[in-house]
Amino acid sequence: MKRILFAVLVVLSSCTVQKVNKSLTKSDVFAKGHLGFMLLDPEKDKALVEINSDKYFIPASNTKIFTFYTAYSILGDSLVNGLNYLEKGDSLIFWGTGDPSLLHPDLKNDKAIEFLKASDKKLYLLNNFDQVDAFGPGWSWNWYPYYYAAERSALPVYGDIVRFGKKKEEADFTVYPDRFKSAMEKSEAESARAYSFTRSHLENRFPYQFKTEAKAEEFESDIPFITSPELTKTMLEEATEKSINLISNPSYFDQEPQKLPTAPADSIYSQMMKISDNFLAEQLMFLVSDQLTNKLDIAEAIAYAKENLLSDLPDEPQWVDGSGLSAHNMFTPRSIVALLGKIREEVPLEKIKAYFPAGGESGTIKAWYKADAGQPAYIYAKTGTLSMANSLSGYLLTKSGKILHFSCMMNNYTIPSSELKTELQKVLYYIHDKY
Repeated sequence: MKRILFAVLVVLSSCTVQKVNKSLTKSDVFAKGHLGFMLLDPEKDKALVEINSDKYFIPASNTKIFTFYTAYSILGDSLVNGLNYLEKGDSLIFWGTGDPSLLHPDLKNDKAIEFLKASDKKLYLLNNFDQVDAFGPGWSWNWYPYYYAAERSALPVYGDIVRFGKKKEEADFTVYPDRFKSAMEKSEAESARAYSFTRSHLENRFPYQFKTEAKAEEFESDIPFITSPELTKTMLEEATEKSINLISNPSYFDQEPQKLPTAPADSIYSQMMKISDNFLAEQLMFLVSDQLTNKLDIAEAIAYAKENLLSDLPDEPQWVDGSGLSAHNMFTPRSIVALLGKIREEVPLEKIKAYFPAGGESGTIKAWYKADAGQPAYIYAKTGTLSMANSLSGYLLTKSGKILHFSCMMNNYTIPSSELKTELQKVLYYIHDKY
């Protein structure tokens, strides 16, 4: 009887896999571009479905899975290093590590400020800003006024953005940090929106519109500001209410610094993964580089990860930035699935669920992949979206209790991404329901 039952289950599983494969390969939607897909049962170490799994695709923000794994492996889940510093007689010489948390409007970390305030020494900010390019390789210049391309920095302050916001009970909008209020300019251009905020291309001037009808709305708008060593020094002086000297002396970089723990890595991972925060992803890779070499070099951090953490992947990652904004990144579905397996082995499942967006519940897939009424989420996965690329990779929980690993990569589609998501949602729910 047991043998008969087992045979029936095998046949049912085989039928499910065949239907999944057909729903992907015979779909009129997926036929309009290039599709890569892999579904793995890790308990059996068996690929259930593979479609172009060995082909390279532009991953968009699926790159953040690589960033997360690298950061988790090097930085762990405790406090990140917020400042490097040396004490020389009556002087405190400090410089940035890439820590994104300092006075960030969401992370709200002020440990570095309190540390500098408490010091009885003269403060010197060592200029290492030239180690970091504001934009990553392959980024577009015209992304400058959008939050998804906030400038990278050796020592970010306020998340390198100005946050304009309004609560329903308030009559006017707020500006954080308020030092930028004087840089705001009422825009003469007509806009269909009740409110809009932007930035001039080459200077920290912020044209805006705020119409009467906006007063009834609640909103939040983040606009990047142009960073510089001088502006960072000034903002730190304002926050600490102390005089700070900006200095350049490369010989200090050859000395082993003391390190100041600041923000919980967990909080950075969670926000980076759930809302696909590009700025946090980039800065995490600088933190990795600082931890490894006391320098800020994403290319070196990636090279280290590829050699020491990712050499066992089926296909070498073509990886250039932390966020996935660059179209120079290219990964294969089977390498992403292999990486998901490594994460499962090294990261507790409850942490994975806390970091990854959950279908129907949180993050970038809150409106998609909803479970049946009263049931917990069945998809924990990272999205990826660029104009030429859509991806979803992560973990699928089936009704029978299995946890499957999957990666779906879709490139060169001219149809709306909502059509791709709708079609993929049908496929993933079927797997959840039947396998």
